[in-house]
Amino acid sequence: MSKRTLVRGGLVITAADEVHADVLTEDGRVVALAANGSDVAASWTADRVIDATGKYVIPGGVDGHTHMEMPFGGTFAADTFETGTRAAAWGGTTTIVDFAIQSPGQALREGLDAWYAKADGNCAIDYGFHMILADVNEDSLKEMDLLVQEGITSFKLFMAYPGVFYSDDGKILRAMQRASHNGGLIMMHAENGIAIDVLVEQALAAGRTDPRHHGEVRKVLLEAEATHRAIQLARVADAPLYVVHVSAEEAVAELAAARDKGLPVFGETCPQYLFLSTDNLAEPDFEGAKYVCSTPLRPREHQSALWRGLRTNDLQVVSTDHCPFCFNGQKEMGRGDFSKIPNGLPGVEHRMDLLHQAVVDGHITRRRWIEIACASPARMFGLYPKKGTIAPGADADIVIYDPNAEQTLSAQTHHMDVDYSVYEGKRITGQVETVLSRGEVVIDGRKYTGRPGHGSYTPRSTCQYLT
Repeated sequence: MSKRTLVRGGLVITAADEVHADVLTEDGRVVALAANGSDVAASWTADRVIDATGKYVIPGGVDGHTHMEMPFGGTFAADTFETGTRAAAWGGTTTIVDFAIQSPGQALREGLDAWYAKADGNCAIDYGFHMILADVNEDSLKEMDLLVQEGITSFKLFMAYPGVFYSDDGKILRAMQRASHNGGLIMMHAENGIAIDVLVEQALAAGRTDPRHHGEVRKVLLEAEATHRAIQLARVADAPLYVVHVSAEEAVAELAAARDKGLPVFGETCPQYLFLSTDNLAEPDFEGAKYVCSTPLRPREHQSALWRGLRTNDLQVVSTDHCPFCFNGQKEMGRGDFSKIPNGLPGVEHRMDLLHQAVVDGHITRRRWIEIACASPARMFGLYPKKGTIAPGADADIVIYDPNAEQTLSAQTHHMDVDYSVYEGKRITGQVETVLSRGEVVIDGRKYTGRPGHGSYTPRSTCQYLT
């Protein structure tokens, strides 16, 4: 028996349009839009009618960079696929693309199957996977081809973390060459990890052990250098490149220069780089540990370059790099040695709200908000138009958003399974009210009505900016 839902009276905002329209969904898909008050819309009947008068009706967010249950630094990210996707739903995100991890000496398939098992039956929203390549060899290169056919169409490599995820230039080049033939997209953590390790060693030897030194040793120039090098390797391989968590003006400049040449080079940034800074890393009494992530937070003056990059499309996507570790018992592992602080921040719940605040503050337009948070990540990772828009045939991933509601972000009220908020006390305008995931209401008037297992694995096509 078909199930129809009608969202009535709202302002529908996509990356392309803003229109006062009613939206009709059936069996998990959008089937029609019609002008508010039109005869067509008035003729529709539905099992449920949601009044969106005075509200925005927007596509569910697509977060292309999360790390649920990720092992790192002798511990694990605090959010499971169950808690993390539930928190994502609360924040208006209806699809995540998480990272399956290949361990050195392990086949890609082993790592991927382990992540399938973690997520299966536990997710409140839909999900897909990227693949982290930690061991580039002939076998793993061949496996890349098979994974692309299976809908795992993006592969992450690291220029950072020697001895953990690090790949040298030769391995990176080989993976890029493979991607140039199989249609995959190479995602790059661009920091010069070899040089950073020298600076870490020197800082600790000199007694500089506080969290703020995490940012000081992971220098802006070492992000810019690695970004430049990754771009040149991609040019040699004739491969597309997506640089993750861009944090600094100099790295944005490298991306802009490449894109000005017409190269298939893309970049993402994250809310923490847009709203936080080294001032947070320098908070006293080890509070700065809460803000340790890599790439690190930068001095506040870099934020204007990131906003400008988002407006000019030199940066295309805002993802969260959600990788939460509790302060108690996890971040505290680095007391007396900043290099032992687990790298990562909680954020999957707040991305859509923070970017709406950016609209309120005049940094971006409403349509650009939807573009960088919904449509562009969906296109980048082969999910569009199933995800990232509101149009006939798209999944009924729909958020009713109250642009006038006021809220204060806090660990006391967030739903991520972590004991602090990096945005504690921040007042913002705008709030998610109701969320549909494939037509099923998972947040109903600020009440959670979802369930583990509703979210389904979503295979992806190749990057849609390359076709």
